[in-house]
Amino acid sequence: MNIKETLFALCSADGASGSESPAAQLALDLLREYCPDAEIVSGNVIGRFGEHTEDKPSLVLDAHIDQVGMIVTHITDEGFIKVSNLGGLDLRLLPAQPVAVHGKRDIKGVVCSVPPHLLSGSAEVLPISDTAVDTGMSRSELEEIIAPGDPITFDVPCRELLGSRVTARALDDRSGVAAILCALELLRDKETAFNVTVIFSAQEELGERGAKIGAFAVDPDYAIAVDVSFAYAIGEKENKCGRLGKGPMIGISPCLDRELSQELIACASAGDIPYQTEVMEGLTSTNADRYSVNREGAKVCTVSIPLKNMHTPVEVIDLADVELTGELLAAFIGREV
Repeated sequence: MNIKETLFALCSADGASGSESPAAQLALDLLREYCPDAEIVSGNVIGRFGEHTEDKPSLVLDAHIDQVGMIVTHITDEGFIKVSNLGGLDLRLLPAQPVAVHGKRDIKGVVCSVPPHLLSGSAEVLPISDTAVDTGMSRSELEEIIAPGDPITFDVPCRELLGSRVTARALDDRSGVAAILCALELLRDKETAFNVTVIFSAQEELGERGAKIGAFAVDPDYAIAVDVSFAYAIGEKENKCGRLGKGPMIGISPCLDRELSQELIACASAGDIPYQTEVMEGLTSTNADRYSVNREGAKVCTVSIPLKNMHTPVEVIDLADVELTGELLAAFIGREV
């Protein structure tokens, strides 16, 4: 598979939390190449990979399909669209951002901003309640097309940067989706150590809601949450971040299964797959937290792709890390037990 083309297609599909259908449908089409029985259930894209037999433990590969965005709350008399957030937006970057409002049809707009010439002193970050979108349309025109509750997403293209780095919206967590698809490609027609189920889950940004549903339905013995985590940028603590291009970040946390973390590290070392570790002192704030306490619990770990500028329109990753994540997952799943 062409990872860049797959990832750019996924990131170009709209899928704000709670309105994931366009992105989920694309992910479903891609997943059916490897899981012919895949379907969308309660917003989650779910499919069984390979032959499932009673003598093998069950494993879920999870990556969330939703993206951060905004939601229409109301339209002012002047024709401005008032909004609230879907997920943890970086409010510092909202002014002047291009967006698309997804109503009966898509409408292009920009987040309102005040020119610096008219500001005295340092401008404060506007709360989301004071944020509005300008489309140039009147209230009556807008009310024919959009309504409170309609989702809004950033309207920015995917771009190549130097080397194998790229920038796009929704790399959190469409890069995890691409990594899982990469792993399935590597495992095609091979024996696996697990009965593998893939879940591209909905509403992670709203509290891991889709993963909670998927975990209960599948009730796996093992689960790996494939997500993104913080890559080092200027001004951040190096010991708290991964590095772009240095491989996937294997989670270590009191709420994760230490044995599974060590098995993933051993697989990476045996396969000469570059990797990094990510030490967390508590919850991971990923779907792993849902799988670990599902029913009687599961052995869970995170495998994260380093990412800069999280929850912004210009997230940055290195495609090499997506490929290496896929290689690590395939090495773990395809190993002899």
